[in-house]
Amino acid sequence: MSDPISGKPPTAFWIIGGVALVWNLIGGMLFYMQVSATDEILKAAYGEAEYEYLSTIPTWVTAAYGTAVITGVLGCILLLMRKTLAIPMFIVSLVAIIVQDTYSFFLSNAVEVFGAGVIVIPTVVLIIAIGLVFYSRTSGEKGWLG
Repeated sequence: MSDPISGKPPTAFWIIGGVALVWNLIGGMLFYMQVSATDEILKAAYGEAEYEYLSTIPTWVTAAYGTAVITGVLGCILLLMRKTLAIPMFIVSLVAIIVQDTYSFFLSNAVEVFGAGVIVIPTVVLIIAIGLVFYSRTSGEKGWLG
């Protein structure tokens, strides 16, 4: 049994949800490309230092990445379905991103290997994830989710 949805969301709700879904699906595609890349592909695409970094990423970091992407996609789908379960999905995604970024920013030599620019995309991802948590919570408070 679910709570009735009390309010009709504005057009912006659907646009934000749709764009967020595309964003997270792109993240899913990038995750798949990372985990399916063979050593030959990595060696051909990167220099020695970059290859060494990418080939030694711990399993827990890859698991956090996968968790972030999967729960982000599910969160977007649930948001578009107007379900309150979107909120915890976005929270789990955010926590997984923080775990992944902790490794990249503080526990590895990513900046040394790839340069300072390697911080830009993960920071954007983190900001968007925070925004989706707040947006889904606000949507729930406005009665757009049930």
